[in-house]
Amino acid sequence: MDLGLKGLRVLITAGAGGIGLKVAEAFLGEGADVHVCDVDKENLAALKKSHPKITSSVCDVSDRIQVAALFKEALAKLGGLDCLINNAGIAGPTGAVHEINPEDWDRCLEVCITSQFNCTRLAVEHLRQSNNPSIINLSSAAGRFGFPNRSPYAAAKWGVVGFTKTIAMELGQYGIRCNAILPGTVEGDRIRRVFEAKAQIAGKAMHEIKAASLANASIKEMIQPEQLADMMLLLASPRGRTISGQALSIDSDQQALV
Repeated sequence: MDLGLKGLRVLITAGAGGIGLKVAEAFLGEGADVHVCDVDKENLAALKKSHPKITSSVCDVSDRIQVAALFKEALAKLGGLDCLINNAGIAGPTGAVHEINPEDWDRCLEVCITSQFNCTRLAVEHLRQSNNPSIINLSSAAGRFGFPNRSPYAAAKWGVVGFTKTIAMELGQYGIRCNAILPGTVEGDRIRRVFEAKAQIAGKAMHEIKAASLANASIKEMIQPEQLADMMLLLASPRGRTISGQALSIDSDQQALV
């Protein structure tokens, strides 16, 4: 199926590894022009070797000065912007709310939600010039459930949903559609680190924590990053032109988080 993405100009934050890299590869495979940013210089160097067609920048998207430089470079490379994918995020601290270091709280929200504002505010004027403009924000199943011992992350991911629905209402007049993706337990290094931290707190083996995370889902399997990428391809394509303001769960029908 041709999704009509050839030549689409896409900017992906945290795109040199993990979910972001799979998304970048998916858009590249559809003929899109892709620019990514990341804080991981080693991953960026590896990306330049493995995917020379993907242009890139070093950027901490929680830093507005760095984001301004990112947009200047990305727009010069892409020649405009059709799709912004706010993928950057961190797991944040694990622990009861009264035990969390306030600096860890601040950092989690800076990366997981404030970064989306930092990028979106600069993207709008350029997306308004596109004939197929979209914004896709990464939330989480933690953006619709309580998540014990993960209060900063849950707060940020609920915030992403509210932010997305609001900007969809504001930007619809310009034809810019805005959606949030809410992944469940996604296979990768980040969730492994979360499982390890929760196992240590609970005094359990990591495989027990993993089993518990899948126990409240109808389909007992981890989400693959490629599944998230597939949904984003649709949302960014002309076939998704009337899908906006949605919080789309890809989570094996998750019923709760523990």
